Parts: sequence; C-alpha cells; structure tokens
Amino acid sequence: GVQWRDFNGVDQIVNLIKGIKKDPNGRRHILTAWNPAEISQMSLPACHAFSQFFVVNGKLSCQLYQRSCDMFLGVPFNIASYSLLTHLIAKECSLDVGEFIHTLGDFHIYHEHFDQVLIQLDRIPKKLPKLQFSKKNIFENNINDFKLLNYDPYPTIKANMNI
Repeated sequence: GVQWRDFNGVDQIVNLIKGIKKDPNGRRHILTAWNPAEISQMSLPACHAFSQFFVVNGKLSCQLYQRSCDMFLGVPFNIASYSLLTHLIAKECSLDVGEFIHTLGDFHIYHEHFDQVLIQLDRIPKKLPKLQFSKKNIFENNINDFKLLNYDPYPTIKANMNI
C-alpha cells in the first residue's frame, strides 16, 4: 500500500480515481506496487505487482497480475483486498462493480501447508456474503463502515507464512 500512496511522490490512488472520473474509457488506469528503486529496502517485494482498472457499460473491473502466489495464504487475501478496492473505487467514481480478473505468475502451495489445504478442499462452498459500506469519500471510511451481510465462515485454518 505504501507504493500506492507515495510512489516517489505520486499518489496513485488519487490519480487513479481522477483518471477514471475524467476518462472512464481510458486504458491507462494503472496501479503498481512494483518499485525497482525501493525493492532492496523491502522485506518482501510486492507479490501483487500490477493492476489495471477499466470501465465497460458503467461497471468498473480490475485485472491484477500477481508475480508470486501463495495459493493457500496469500491469494485468498489478495482476492478479497483487490475486490474490496474495486468496490471502493467504483463507489467513489459513481460506477457499478464489474469483474475481478486475477492473473497468476509463479503460483505454489508450500509443503508445510499440505495438511491445511486438504482441510480446505474437504469444505463445501457456502453462499457468498454481500458487502455493504457507507457512501463516504474513499479516504474517510474506517473498519466500522463495512459489513458483510449473511457471512457464515468455516473455522479458521492456521498456517505459518513463508517469506
């Protein structure tokens, strides 16, 4: 997120929103977390490296390229967070929500997660919840402004994160 708000002095989120509002059909609605000048300073270079937002028929969609994909721990979080970001930006730009498209680079399951993955695979998918949040400015929302309606999660499956 640091690169989104201050990429060598550029606030990419502000620019993204302005760009979508000014030219919804533009092809340059890009958000990048890959900053070669600062990779040596990062504990882990961004896995979610590059995303492009686009508008079709009044709906905002997002395509994410993820360079390294921990299929058990990282990818589910990235799907949820980029989907939420798409909802936030769509609302800020007075658009409906379209699709989230996820392109995976090096995708993998770590050996130490095999037991947890087997538990996950035995679970029958449940009905998806609905996201509800305020119509505040994107920069004014806080955690209490968001609700997942009809959310019925399974118990947590714990696993150690690999870096």
